[in-house]
Amino acid sequence: MKTTTLTSKETRINRGYETSKFALATGFTMAALVGIWACASMISALINGGLGGVVKGFITAVTGI
Repeated sequence: MKTTTLTSKETRINRGYETSKFALATGFTMAALVGIWACASMISALINGGLGGVVKGFITAVTGI
């Protein structure tokens, strides 16, 4: 005859560490999404305006002229 034994184990959770880990993962995810959006925008600008138009627009945006 087999007997089943239930055991209980208490686990302590470090809330500060878990919160920091979640915040860091969220930050990395948002940074990745922003990077993907920036790449898509640059590709779109190159397709629509060409390399010369992108460079001219960049110089105009930086100098204001």
